[in-house]
Amino acid sequence: MRNHLPRNTSDSPVQERRRPPGGWQTWQPWLLVGTAAVAWWLAYSALLPLAEWITFDLLRLAPSSALGMALAFFLYDVPKILLLLTAMIFAISTLRTLFGIERTRQVLGGKRTGIGNVLAALLGVVTPFCSCSAVPLFIGFVEAGIPLGVTFSFLIAAPMVNEVALAMLFGMFGWQIALLYMVTGLTIAIVAGLVIGCVPHSERGVEEFVWQISVGSGTGPEMRMSWGDRFSVAWQSTRTIVGKVWPYVVIGIAVGAFIHGYVPEGALAGIMGEQAWWSVPAAVAIGVPMYANAAGIIPVVQALLGKGAALGTALAFMMSVVALSLPELIILRRVLKLWLIVIFVMIVAAGIVLTGYLFNLVI
Repeated sequence: MRNHLPRNTSDSPVQERRRPPGGWQTWQPWLLVGTAAVAWWLAYSALLPLAEWITFDLLRLAPSSALGMALAFFLYDVPKILLLLTAMIFAISTLRTLFGIERTRQVLGGKRTGIGNVLAALLGVVTPFCSCSAVPLFIGFVEAGIPLGVTFSFLIAAPMVNEVALAMLFGMFGWQIALLYMVTGLTIAIVAGLVIGCVPHSERGVEEFVWQISVGSGTGPEMRMSWGDRFSVAWQSTRTIVGKVWPYVVIGIAVGAFIHGYVPEGALAGIMGEQAWWSVPAAVAIGVPMYANAAGIIPVVQALLGKGAALGTALAFMMSVVALSLPELIILRRVLKLWLIVIFVMIVAAGIVLTGYLFNLVI
């Protein structure tokens, strides 16, 4: 009968296309990714000496000059953030092809309200990123379909509370101050994430292209893909996100570099030394436009305290700098709508102000 096909159909073109790759085809994707990882690490390691060489040796700007500090800051941070953005989005997109969106939600989102926020905040503690460096991972979490409130808990905790900041606070002010700072920082991150998660239709505050990427390239755990396919999907997602975000990264870091080089410390100490009720909110308002990581701003806080600033006021200033920096908000604007950013700033700022008052009351 003509409709009887032979049992052995392994030589058919369809079966050949479905056959899992072997040999060189199996190792080629890993070799390419490994080579890219080595190149990424070499480039990342060379950023700081290259930025300093261009600024201080090639252009002969003085390291103590405002222009020299601002330019070195800009030349170092722009490629650093873009490299982090690329690596983190690629890694998270690859993991998403393994676990799927729903499973990722279950792992980090938690089965009960609040568990995911706690886990995300604790994850932020062990990832010593500044606010702009935490944004790439935040975008990856959102793009992977993790609940929005949970991602905000990470975004707040990562720059605000990390092991570098805690170690420096412990060495300068003792374990009591370091512990109180960690507890209050985690509380702000967890509570702010919970509140944002409860805002009606908060997901609508995410720009549409992020959800389109998530839905368009998402794969469930039951789908079988080769590693080459997984890396290809992850790379396409990375190119799309980085391509849309990079101008905001450049603008944001430029603002931070200008403030880093040109804002004087003396004027800040004069305001933070006041015992008036408005000193804490004023310190928070001053800190928001600035940009630094916790390790970089703690010596500034120590200098402010030496000039007479109150501890709670100075720490509130530090928390606003590392958790609500203007460059971070500019970068976030590409993936979040303005009304959600305003809610985020108001909630976190309120928590920081209360923390400042708490420190001034108990210290």
